Parts: sequence; structure tokens; C-alpha cells
Amino acid sequence: MQTDLDTAHAAMTAAPEDGAARLRFYERLADAELFLMLSGEPVGDDVSPAVFDLEDGRFVLAFDSEERLAAFAEGPVPYAALPGRVIARTLVGERVGLGLNLGVAPSAFLMPAEALAWLAGTLDHAPDAAEARPVAYGAPSGVPDALLRALDGKLARLAGLAARAHLVAVTYDGGAQGHLLAFEGAQAGAEAALAKAVSEALVFSGIEAGAVDVTFLAAGDPALAALARHALTFDLPEPVRETAQVVAPAAPGMDPARPPKLR
Repeated sequence: MQTDLDTAHAAMTAAPEDGAARLRFYERLADAELFLMLSGEPVGDDVSPAVFDLEDGRFVLAFDSEERLAAFAEGPVPYAALPGRVIARTLVGERVGLGLNLGVAPSAFLMPAEALAWLAGTLDHAPDAAEARPVAYGAPSGVPDALLRALDGKLARLAGLAARAHLVAVTYDGGAQGHLLAFEGAQAGAEAALAKAVSEALVFSGIEAGAVDVTFLAAGDPALAALARHALTFDLPEPVRETAQVVAPAAPGMDPARPPKLR
């Protein structure tokens, strides 16, 4: 079965000079759940990736499905299921690269340590905070299709963090103009994650010098009526509701407040 990483990798290799296609691949890699091959079972939050010496250097191996990991290892093997962004951040400074889907998929790819460090640094970039008062809204105009696709893809992976997001052209007090993405009904504490997702959509869409301002409005805020009349609206998916809960230790790296420790 073809995965999102297979599709993004195929687009990147088909157009090696296309920087936007390369950025989209790295975005998919950052957002994907990857199965990192370990040298032994995790001990608490400590994980020991299996490190392989290849012609191009030292690499840890990750796969975008358990089946692909098992096919490479030819049997059961210890692993940690982690987002690609977590793997990138935890490997910075370790002088190892990332081997993706080696030998088992068309998206087989060697990402050297330098590229992994670049990805981690890009993901760590935080949007700037500022204050401005909108005085007029209009229909969004001139927004590149690449950015709209990037926003749509990002927001589709943020289930439950807000009800929807409205993109409008905006004029601020003082005459400055731009585009504004207003999140409606954001969950308490989710503002930073939502703003970060928009920032990443801009970076990985390949739009040079692009900017979208972000704000947060409560459901029923009077400003929503004026804004929504002109907006391009993105509906965020509702969270999957669990029918039963099983209390068990979290897998290493799945709690953002407790990233895995490499040994």
C-alpha cells in the first residue's frame, strides 16, 4: 500500500530541482508516525536506536509502518513509534543520519546528519507575537495554491484543537494589509500548537517571504460574523472518541512533555 511518504518521495525524486517538492517531503517526514528500530527494549523513557555503519556514514533506521519494519528485520524487533519531528530533535548532536524505509519501499531515503539538524532547526522556529487591531476584512486574494494546500494538510492533522479556521484579507489600524487566519473555538492551551502549525505550513510550502497572521476567537465572538462573511473556512476534524480506556504506561516519546532519552 502506498503511503503519504511514498507519494511525497516520488514527487521529490521526479523533480530534483523543485525545492517546493523537497520541502513537502520533509514536512511529511516530520508529521509522520515512524517506527524507529531499537537495539533493545525501551527502559522507561530511555530508548537505544540501532545504529548501522553504512558507506555514507552512521544511520538509525525508521519505517512508516510496522509491516515495513518487520519486512526489513525479517521478524520481530524492538522499536519505538515516534513522530518524525521527535526523532529529528532527539538525534541532533548525535552525528547520525536517518535511513527511511531502506530496502522495503520506493521511498527508501538516506537523510544525513546535516539534513536532520536542518529539519530539527526548522521545526524549532517559533512564530513572533505582535498586536494589531483589524479594521476591515475582505476575501483572501493572491494566496498561492501551495500555501492553501499546506494549510489544509496541516489543519487536517489537528483534530480537536479548534472548531474551524477562517482565512481572510485584513486591513489593520494604521493601514497595514495582509492575511489573517482566525481560529474559532480553540481549546485552552492549544494556541501555541496551532500558531506553530501555520508557521510550518508557510515554511514547507516554499513560499518566499510569505506571512499569515494568526488570531484566536471564542465561539460566538461578535467579530466572527463580520470575518466569516469573507472567509475561506477550513473545518478541523473532530477528535476520535474512545469507547473505552485502558490505563497503561505511555510509549516513550509520545508525551510531548517527556521526550525520549537516547542512550
